[in-house]
Amino acid sequence: MKVLRILSRNIRDAFKSVFRNFSLSLASVSCITITLIVVAIAVILSVNVNNFANLVEKDVTIVAFLDVDIVSEHRQTVLSEIKKLDNIESVTFQSKVEIANEMMESSEIFKNIMSKWSEAESPIQDTYLVKVQDIEKIGDTAGQIKKIEGVTVVKYGEGMVEQLISVFDIVKNITVGIVFALIIVTAFLIANTIKITIFSRKREINIMRLVGASNMNIKIPFIFEGLYLGMIGSIIPIAVTIYGYVALYTHFNGQMFSPFIKLVEPQPFIYIVSAILLSIGILVGMFGSWRAVRKYLKI
Repeated sequence: MKVLRILSRNIRDAFKSVFRNFSLSLASVSCITITLIVVAIAVILSVNVNNFANLVEKDVTIVAFLDVDIVSEHRQTVLSEIKKLDNIESVTFQSKVEIANEMMESSEIFKNIMSKWSEAESPIQDTYLVKVQDIEKIGDTAGQIKKIEGVTVVKYGEGMVEQLISVFDIVKNITVGIVFALIIVTAFLIANTIKITIFSRKREINIMRLVGASNMNIKIPFIFEGLYLGMIGSIIPIAVTIYGYVALYTHFNGQMFSPFIKLVEPQPFIYIVSAILLSIGILVGMFGSWRAVRKYLKI
């Protein structure tokens, strides 16, 4: 009970101290707010860039063209052979009739020419559309499919796909690096701002030591004060994240510039980002206060 009573008193004193030293607390909260907004923007951009890269990679498809005169039984054999391969996620059959209809719907020129063809006269080939599990192994998988009897041509955008994967890997690494760098800079700025706040109250710490307060009793109120500053400083960034991202998603209808560039759905994404911001604010606030007070307790 005594421990709980001391803890509750420290929590209460820390809360009062935030408002008693309002100007200094406001400086710390302002620093936390600004830096966390920058971190929120960086996290949102990073996650959406990675999401776009993943969507593009998942959309890459191997198109296996079959012999023009292939019979139904042999077509099923080809399907079985493709499914036996290791890197296969899904296989979809697309008949020459379906391909012709899609082409005629896409262009009046195609429609004018192809509508005169009978199914027997059509030079279009049946195809299997193959999705792979590991995009980095797509070249090897395409080579294996090409060796199957009954497959004449295999296309997946070779050359361009490999370059795209390389670019996306670089972009992912850069965005993740930027986010971590910003978090470190944020921690540094917040901790130093809190140190300045604690420095201005060195006299208060010395008085507490003179009246016989233990180091732990001196530290705890300041640590809780850092916690409060972190929580308060996180409020505006969290609000900006939740309402700002929802507004952005709604305004652009879930996509940017093109249907291919889709934004991450707001829920639960905005709550995960909010939890990250709150955690950074609280942990850095407490750590900054602890470091600053510990320095003066060594004097």
